[in-house]
Amino acid sequence: MPILERDPWRHQYFEHVACPDDVLIPTDDADCWALYPAHRWIYNKLLVAESQGLPCGPHRTSPTHFPVFSKPITNLKGMGTGSLAISTVEELEQQRQPGHMWMKLLVGDHISTDCVVLDGKVHWTRHASGTAGPGGTFKFWKIEATGKPQLEEMIADWVLRHMQAYKGIINFETIDGHIIEAHLRFADQWCDLYGAGWVEALVKLYAHGVWNFHDGARRVGYSIPLFAQHGGEFLHPCVAAQARIRLMPHVKSLQITFHENKDAAAHPMPPGGFRLAVINATNLEAGLAAREALALAFPKVKMLC
Repeated sequence: MPILERDPWRHQYFEHVACPDDVLIPTDDADCWALYPAHRWIYNKLLVAESQGLPCGPHRTSPTHFPVFSKPITNLKGMGTGSLAISTVEELEQQRQPGHMWMKLLVGDHISTDCVVLDGKVHWTRHASGTAGPGGTFKFWKIEATGKPQLEEMIADWVLRHMQAYKGIINFETIDGHIIEAHLRFADQWCDLYGAGWVEALVKLYAHGVWNFHDGARRVGYSIPLFAQHGGEFLHPCVAAQARIRLMPHVKSLQITFHENKDAAAHPMPPGGFRLAVINATNLEAGLAAREALALAFPKVKMLC
C-alpha cells in the first residue's frame, strides 16, 4: 500500500500501485502533522487567516464587524465539526468555546485545490467546486477540467512566501479567493477522477522529488455524497447492492464512508447530516441516479437528498 490511508473505503484507489517501502504518502492530517513538523503550523487556521490579512481572532476577542464564521483553530479530523456562522456579539458570547476562533465570513465559491509543490513553486493544480448543502454538508463536488488562473496566481504567491522548503502535495480550501484551510496532503475522496497514471505520478513525486504526469486528457468529474439525518444507526448495504451501483453507467467508484461497528455519534460529521457514502462519476445525472439507487439500499434511514 503506497498511501497511508486510514479510511479503508479508499484503499481501492491505491492497493494495486507499486511503491518503495520507505516512501510515506499521507492522506490524513494526523499523519501529516507527524511527518512534517516544520510545516505543521499550516493546520493553525488562525495563522492561515492572519497570513492573508483577514480579520480574525480567538474567542474572547471582539470582531469589529458581523457576521463572522466560528470554527476550531485546529481540527485534524472533523468535516466541519464545531463550525457555524455568527451574526451578533451576543451570539458569539453564547457560542464561545476554548480553542475556537472567528474570522470574516466569506461568501462565494467554495473550491478545493490540490497542488503539487516543489521548493516553493506550484507545478500542477486541479480544482473541485463544492455545491453546499445544509449545515456544512455538500450536495456534490465538481472536479473541474479547466484551470482558475486568478486563484492559481494567489495560491502560487502564498506558496512562494510560506512553503519554500516543502515537497509534496498541498490541498487548499478557498472561498471567494481566500484560503480557509490548508492540508499537507491531497483530496483522496476523488483522486480516481484525476486520470489514469495519476497515483503512479504521485508515488514518483514522493519517492524521487519529480512531477511527471501527462494531464492532457482531463474531463469533468463529480463526487456525490449521500447524507442521512443524524440520530440513526447505520449498516453497510449488502455486497451485491454495492456491486450493482458500481456497474451503473458513468460510475467510477463507490465509497461507503462509515464504520458499521462504530457508534454513529463517534464519527466526526458536519452538523447538517451523517455521510453514508460517496459516489464518483463522470456524469452528474448518472451519479445522482446512482445515489438514488444507493439510498434504497439503506432501508428505514431518513435521507437528506
